[in-house]
Amino acid sequence: MQLKNKKPVAVPLAVTIRRKRRAWAGLWKDIKESIAGSNMDFTSGAIGRAVLLLSVPMVLEMIMESVFAVVDIFFVSRLGADAVAVVGITESLMTVVYAIGMGLGTATAAMVARRTGEKNREGASLAAAQGILLAVSASLLIALSGLFFARELLVLMGVSPDVADDYHMYPAIMLSGNVVIMLLFIINAIFRSSGDAALSMRVLWFANIINIVLDPMFIFGFWIIPPLGIKGAAIATTVGRGLAVCYQVWILTGRGSRVQLRFSHFRPDFTIIGRLLRLSAGGIGQLLIATSSWIFMVRIISVFGSEVLAGYTIALRIMIFSLLPSWGLSNAAATLVGQNLGAGQPERAVRSVWITAYANMVFLGIAGAIFITNAGFFIRLFISDPGVVEAGAHCLRMISIGFVFYAFGMVMIQAFNGAGDTRTPTWLNFIFFWLLEIPLAWFLAIGAGIGETGVYYAIVIAESAIAVTGIILFRRGRWKLKKV
Repeated sequence: MQLKNKKPVAVPLAVTIRRKRRAWAGLWKDIKESIAGSNMDFTSGAIGRAVLLLSVPMVLEMIMESVFAVVDIFFVSRLGADAVAVVGITESLMTVVYAIGMGLGTATAAMVARRTGEKNREGASLAAAQGILLAVSASLLIALSGLFFARELLVLMGVSPDVADDYHMYPAIMLSGNVVIMLLFIINAIFRSSGDAALSMRVLWFANIINIVLDPMFIFGFWIIPPLGIKGAAIATTVGRGLAVCYQVWILTGRGSRVQLRFSHFRPDFTIIGRLLRLSAGGIGQLLIATSSWIFMVRIISVFGSEVLAGYTIALRIMIFSLLPSWGLSNAAATLVGQNLGAGQPERAVRSVWITAYANMVFLGIAGAIFITNAGFFIRLFISDPGVVEAGAHCLRMISIGFVFYAFGMVMIQAFNGAGDTRTPTWLNFIFFWLLEIPLAWFLAIGAGIGETGVYYAIVIAESAIAVTGIILFRRGRWKLKKV
């Protein structure tokens, strides 16, 4: 008997409209829940919804983190190209602080996420407290370098002695107060890995509001506050972050957080500290390798003068503004990997990573296209100097070419970290940043005479190579076997 082909039943337009309205209403409801703070168990339920609930506050958090850098440059640019260049060089020096803070945060987050997936709240709290102890200890040595060697560090990075004399207080304050950056990173990592990403977001909102208010007051003067110039920018940023840390501690010691700390948790547990050090060695190593490569990039760029260096600094801040939200998406993947491995669901972890990677690709692809076609407009938002605008626009256009590759590379790196496999990203960064990017940048820019364009080519090539290799290694799946 032959069945007749049935014609598809047409769906009435009114039904289609109602379905779309329900879908949009459900999406808006999930977004509001993610911002307010969700109690969802991320080891069950729809993966797409889990990614959305985690990633929205994480993206907003990273936007707030990038606002720190953008606000400082916006106001400091009024002081001239030398001041902007000093901020850029200081930021490259601060990458050591960021690397240690984020590396310790990565290790602590991996342990907290795994304990959370195992439903072991006491273990999560103990791991969090030990991570905080390590962060405070690490910050002390860096503070001493800022107190006594700020001027020498600027000169070492290519700043003239006269400019270093005028502006050395900016790196001195930033490096001396690095403990607030360390704690801000590690405690927010604790919030995120426990599934409480909305708290991390609110902390940085609080810090940025204070920074935005204080920056112009301290830089240019207000009422009884004298104009402090570039030194005022450092004070405003440190105060804003310091008050945010006080807010974090208040949350962690209260009853509303998923990770609740007591004084007993801060008694040194050398078994956990040993695990954290082993994990963070990879996390710190990968970030030190990656971020120190930017120090070499700045040193090479400085050969071409203050205008090119200032343009590069502004372009880099704009690029960070777009990349940090992508790190927010990547952090969502790390949390989902850690919690689902703890719950014994590795395939759910894999699906979470791919969904996040494709979402990141769409976001950064759009951002890259906007920067390529409107680079000059974005640079002019910060400075009007024609030479700086031209140099910055060229840098922004060139680096934006690789945005789609950056999207996948970020998610793959964070997926490994979330699983506790910090060694793989370390090797990737070492091979492609130190053995490829730095020599290639020097050869193209100085050896081959291409100029600063050679540095930009090297950055795009190295980042793209990391993305492709990361995808290959992720598909092999060895990270699923990592014990934390």
